[in-house]
Amino acid sequence: MKKIVEWADIGPLFADGMHVMFGGFMGVGTPLGIVSALMASKVQRLTLIGNDTAAPETGIGPLIGNGQAGKVIVSHIGTNPETGKKMIAGEIEVELVPQGTLIERIRAGGSGLGGFLTPTGVGTVVEEGKQKMTVQGREYLLETPLRADVAIIKAKQADTAGNLVYERAARNFNPVIALAADLVIAEVDEIVDVGTIDPDHVMTPGALVDKIVLSTGG
Repeated sequence: MKKIVEWADIGPLFADGMHVMFGGFMGVGTPLGIVSALMASKVQRLTLIGNDTAAPETGIGPLIGNGQAGKVIVSHIGTNPETGKKMIAGEIEVELVPQGTLIERIRAGGSGLGGFLTPTGVGTVVEEGKQKMTVQGREYLLETPLRADVAIIKAKQADTAGNLVYERAARNFNPVIALAADLVIAEVDEIVDVGTIDPDHVMTPGALVDKIVLSTGG
């Protein structure tokens, strides 16, 4: 399978109604080129899964403003007024998940687990519709795993086998979502030969990465 692809090859990988996981925190670590490719593909009714909806012009914010998302599963939307406006207007469904719970749901999906127990949200609106269990006298919520059709991730460097290295805070969420999707697409700043990257520095192994595209900057 060809891992290193051109930008023209990215658009056909997307389809209406897909669940798309994205890396990043406030847009840092989100693959902006792939977000642009999603916009250009004009796919609709996407379910976007990640930490936040960033801002109107950053992260996945442009997809929100472009009306391509039918639902978001995130830990907060406060920095993107467009998300709030569309939620109030009934144009987008928002599932808010505590940040730690969100990443653990993704981790569970990537590990093949049926979910996990957490006390976070017990006694609040978070517990609505969820199974509660008592363990050693303490109440927990059963949180179910999250997976996606596609994970879009941003890395600093990749070798031709797909091994990835992230830069500082861009490491957030990206390594975990690479485990929890059927198709993993990485946008990288640099592609090097196999053997160039010290194995101790590899943060996402190439076995998890399906497609690599070289960033055009920005």
